Amino acid sequence: MAKSTVDEIRERFDNDVERFSNLDTGQSATIDAPLVLELISSAAAACTPNAKRILDVGCGAGNNALKLLEKLPDRDVLLVDLSGPMLQRAGQRVRAATTGNVVSIQADIRELQLGEGTFDIIVAAAVLHHLRTDDQWRGVFAAFHNALRPGGSVWISDLISHTQPAIQELMWRRYGEYLAALKGGGPEGEAYRDHVFAYVEKEDTPRPLMFQLDLLRSVGFVDVEVLHKNSAFAAFGARRGA
Repeated sequence: MAKSTVDEIRERFDNDVERFSNLDTGQSATIDAPLVLELISSAAAACTPNAKRILDVGCGAGNNALKLLEKLPDRDVLLVDLSGPMLQRAGQRVRAATTGNVVSIQADIRELQLGEGTFDIIVAAAVLHHLRTDDQWRGVFAAFHNALRPGGSVWISDLISHTQPAIQELMWRRYGEYLAALKGGGPEGEAYRDHVFAYVEKEDTPRPLMFQLDLLRSVGFVDVEVLHKNSAFAAFGARRGA
C-alpha cells in the first residue's frame, strides 16, 4: 500500500481540530495519553528547569505546550505543525497561557531550519511516526540535537513498532483490544479498531523504541531515558551535553 502524502496527512488533521483540542477525545486512540502528557512535561521541567524557549513539533492543538507551561510558566514557545487550522488553534490557546513570545510556523519538520542552540526544550508528540526513511529519521534527530542549547532536552512520545514479528503481533493485538474496548466492544468496537488500523497502515511508519534510543545517542544526545512504554506506544527523552 502506498503511504499517505504530506498533503493527505495535512488534510486529515485540518478537519479534526475540535477533537484534538480536547485531551480526553483527541488522544483517546493513544494508550495512556494523559499519563504520558504528565510524564513528558514533568520530565522536561525537572531536567531543564531554567528553560526559556520551548519548541513543540507537531503541536496539534497545543496540548503539550500548555502542559509544559503549567510547570514552566511564561516561557517563549515556537509551535510547528503541518496543519494551518491546528496551528491557529494552538496559537490561540498557548498565547492565552503565557506572557512569553509565541511564534507559529506551518511547516514540515523535515524541511524546517531550526538553527543552532536555539531552544532549551523540544517536545515531539505523535508526529515522528510520519517520517519515512532512515535518512529522514537521522536528519530530524540531528536537527533536534543541533537546535538545543547545551544541557537542553528533547522529549518524544509516539507510536512504535517492534523488531521481532511475534512481539509486534502481540503488541498490535493488545492495541486492537484497547481500541475495541474504547467503543464498548462488539461490532462497534471492532469497526473502530479496524478504522484506526487502516489509517495507521496508510499514514504511519513507526520505528522500534530501541532504534530511536540508539539514534538519539548516535547523533550526540546523552542521558537517554525511557519514561513509559505500553503496548505500541512509548515516551522517552534525552539531553544535549553541556
